[in-house]
Amino acid sequence: MTKDLSKRDSFRTGKGFIIACIGSAVGMGNIWMFPYRVATYGGAFLIAYLFCVAVIGFTGVIGEMTFGRAMKAGPMGAFEGATERAGKGRCLGGVLSAIPVIGSLALAIGYSVVVGWIIKYLVGSVDGSIFAAESVGGYFGSISGTLGNVPFHLIGLLVTFLIMAMGIARGIEKANSILMPLFFLLFVGLAIYGGIRSSAEVGFAAAYAPIFAVDMKTFLEPTMWMYALGQAFFSLSLAGSGTLVYGSYLKDDVNIPKSAATVALFDTLAAMVAALVIIPPMVASGTEMSRSVGLMFISLPTLFRGMGSGGQIFMLIFFIAVLFAGLTSLINLFEAPIEALQTKFKLRRPVAVGIIAVIGTAVALAIENGDVIGRWMDVCSIYICPIGALLAAILFFWVCGKEMVREQVSLGAPKQIGKWFIPAGRFVFCGLTLLVLLLGTFVGSIG
Repeated sequence: MTKDLSKRDSFRTGKGFIIACIGSAVGMGNIWMFPYRVATYGGAFLIAYLFCVAVIGFTGVIGEMTFGRAMKAGPMGAFEGATERAGKGRCLGGVLSAIPVIGSLALAIGYSVVVGWIIKYLVGSVDGSIFAAESVGGYFGSISGTLGNVPFHLIGLLVTFLIMAMGIARGIEKANSILMPLFFLLFVGLAIYGGIRSSAEVGFAAAYAPIFAVDMKTFLEPTMWMYALGQAFFSLSLAGSGTLVYGSYLKDDVNIPKSAATVALFDTLAAMVAALVIIPPMVASGTEMSRSVGLMFISLPTLFRGMGSGGQIFMLIFFIAVLFAGLTSLINLFEAPIEALQTKFKLRRPVAVGIIAVIGTAVALAIENGDVIGRWMDVCSIYICPIGALLAAILFFWVCGKEMVREQVSLGAPKQIGKWFIPAGRFVFCGLTLLVLLLGTFVGSIG
């Protein structure tokens, strides 16, 4: 089957691609789970996490970026191209691609509810309603019930789909190029202010001890390594969908190994800055760290309410920055199903965006309930994302062939990638992805 690739949209610059990938990687996991894990295991977790990011970044991230660029298609076209290359026809690849495509859509639907909560909290920090509420827990409970936050949920979806309808270069690339630098700027400012305030209250060493103090015995805890692996895997957005589809819009002269390293670096920096923003003030106030949704929507706002006049400004800036991270991740998650519709039915982008907008909005409203969303997101992250990543890795590293893989990875790079890359992708990354799936299945969410 032939396609007119000249009409395919693409990122205007390699820098724009990198920033968009950073935007897809920087999300709620960096902001609410990473600080909790660091506070629980200390500096040992940080070291283990950096190791896992390096291993996964230089295998899986490079692989998904290259797979998309090589096939000039998202998951559906890439999977079909790989199975066709192996002489199995395109139909098998199309069937397999339904897992990452539907998984990406399902994850986006659940994520959109969280983005709606963020917008509500942003507005609540402006009008003071969070501070006037009897308790933050009650405030969150009022919006996390069934259809409890419809207006702000719809606003988040509308902004997301408007950006996406504008295309890759004029919409996604431009939005990420604005939102991601602002996210880092705002979070760095919060980290500096919170650090100064916390150090003045309990001392510098006490405020930052949970982040940097290393207990060597912690390295012997398998649970810590399990969570470090899960955090790195999910933070880097490996699911056979988002990173792959962004790679499909990439030009051949872009150095993918360098791009992957940059994305991994800035994703890690975002997680570290989040820990610097959150942990010192919580230590200074004696607030107990909670995990997941409770940290961002109950514990932190409660802390902000006790900070006096500066608390409202701190909360406002915090939720503006978090909204930027949420929107860039949401855009990436919706892109895989939108691109799949364009590939399968040759639809114009606005039409494909409109179809996904209708489906996504309808399902998102139907499941708008905190308890339902928790179970929904667990199914997506525990099962669908690792399966999608594993399928993409097998098709790319095992089915496409060594020569094709090394050739495509090396396009745009100053020299050909080393021979280590193929076995590292086939055995290390595929093995770790299978391990993530098994751990999630038998232990529970590890991301």
